[in-house]
Order: sequence, then structure tokens, then C-alpha cells
Amino acid sequence: MTTGRVIAVTGGTHDEFREYVIARGPALLRAARRVTGNPNDAEDLLQAALAKTYLAWERIEDRAALDGYVRRAMVNINISWWRRRRLEEYPSGEVPEPVAPSVQRQLPERVEQALDGLPARMRAAIVLRYYEDMTEPEIAKALGVSVGTVKSTVSRGMAKLRCALEVQERRLEPQS
Repeated sequence: MTTGRVIAVTGGTHDEFREYVIARGPALLRAARRVTGNPNDAEDLLQAALAKTYLAWERIEDRAALDGYVRRAMVNINISWWRRRRLEEYPSGEVPEPVAPSVQRQLPERVEQALDGLPARMRAAIVLRYYEDMTEPEIAKALGVSVGTVKSTVSRGMAKLRCALEVQERRLEPQS
């Protein structure tokens, strides 16, 4: 989702921003991947968040808080995109037969698939907590919710992840 804007980059601000993106880009891309659940959407999300950050670069006084600013921008942009999406899946009267996996997937892949099945806010809370090692108050501030909401969201999300991984494990076991 591009806006068609062109950002002119000149001077020391550009160099400082460029160094920040080079240094923190891979970690921010991992966070974007966890928030969106899709590598292509993650790249778009990170690009949009970095464009927003660049436009606000002069106003950001606390350079130590840049990662938090970018993460917050990613969460806000992802929520906006999510709200704009149309319903692409429709309920059906029949449940399709599950396709048995041909090769047992490794645990990280299974965890990512289980994460993809969570609602956006729940996935964001878990990613920020366990992948980005943010504290509950930091997550609450980033998501714009209370600390109690973060605790309950992460708790419910972890329970759903455990259940999804158990279901995957049962499907992978050989039938006797």
C-alpha cells in the first residue's frame, strides 16, 4: 500500500536516518513479520512505518525511543490496513477435509503458523512480549491499552498457541 509520496532526502538527517535503518532494519523487519504474519505485507508495513518515521525524524527528540516509535507506527498502520480490508473468506456449510502434511515441519515453522491463526492484536501482543522482549507496560503503551488488557491478551493468546500446537502435533503423529 503506497501513498505515491516522494520524500526528498538531503543532509545530515538523511545520513542519520540511513544509519538507523541499516542498523535496526533486520530486527524491525522481523517484528513486522510477526505482526503481519506475511513476509510481503511485513516489508510493506516496515516501509510505511519508516516513511512515517522519516517524516517525523526532526521531531523525535529521544533517539533511544526510535524502535518503540517505529513499532508503534507499524502496529497503528497494520490496524488501519486491517480495518480497510474486505472480508475475503466466507463461511461455508461444509467443512473441508484437512490436508495431511507430507513432511513434518520444524517447531519454528509450526509456531509461526499458529501465530498466523491468532487475531491481529493478540498476535501483536505476543510478538512484542516474547519476540521483542518488551515489558507489559511497554506493550500497553505501544498498543494503547491497559496493562491488565495486555496480561489477559497474552495469556489467552498463549493458551490458543498451546492448543494449536497440540492439534498440529496430533495431526503429525502416525496413525495406527
